[in-house]
Amino acid sequence: MKKWLSVLLALSLALVLAACGTSGDKKEGSKNGNKKLVVGASNVPHAVILEKAKPILAKKGIDLEIKKFQDYVLPNKALQSKELDANYFQHIPYLKAQIKENNYDFVSAGGIHIEPIGVYSKKYKKLEDLPKGAHLIMSNSVADHGRLLSLLEAQGLIKLKEGIDKTTATVKDVVENPKDLKFDTKYEASLLPKIYNNGEGDAVLINSNYAIDAGLNPLKDSIAIEDKNSPYVNIIAVRKGDENKKEIKELVNVLHSKEIQDFILKEYKGAVVPVSE
Repeated sequence: MKKWLSVLLALSLALVLAACGTSGDKKEGSKNGNKKLVVGASNVPHAVILEKAKPILAKKGIDLEIKKFQDYVLPNKALQSKELDANYFQHIPYLKAQIKENNYDFVSAGGIHIEPIGVYSKKYKKLEDLPKGAHLIMSNSVADHGRLLSLLEAQGLIKLKEGIDKTTATVKDVVENPKDLKFDTKYEASLLPKIYNNGEGDAVLINSNYAIDAGLNPLKDSIAIEDKNSPYVNIIAVRKGDENKKEIKELVNVLHSKEIQDFILKEYKGAVVPVSE
């Protein structure tokens, strides 16, 4: 009798384990046999744009999972460690700087949009109103310094050294500074909207993704902004070789589609400018 009970218990346990295994397999698989694609992104506008692309990709057999990041360092670390299939938060000069600094083997799978960077001030309505010795607060990301300085040069406030690559310019490359502007470069980019709202400094230079995320309108609230010809295109970055994967190409194609580009224009009214390169 005991022998039969042992057999029955063993059979019952085997059936339970088999059932659990079947359930687990279904749970781990993508629905409808779709390919899963994990992309890291900044909250705004990147994750918002990806959410709009999500149902379009699903119809093409790709289930998009979006992982949100609040900084500019972790998305590349996550891509390197293969936690992500791609990321969407950075522009080309920043990617190049990160590759040089960290020896990442990353490439761009395609440019998606430009976020014109702006100058914001609680004290002055025009850039030319900044007084002599004005305190300008900017990101500690060296990859953004050339961009910020080029904007100030375009507005006639400073002059950069002749013959340099302005995308890699630093404060040391400023050769003319008639207003003796003081550059404060020790802050995380994500903190700049709060610094602006606190009324710190005479002006704050803020990346548009952080400005929009904080409820600012770059076109209305800034006292100066980059034009649409900015070379700082935000890209889909992937590990080298993955740019040729079908699902990555589909992602870029969808983000370049008229539906998504029209959405960007309507949603951000020029504060984010779509590209298709």
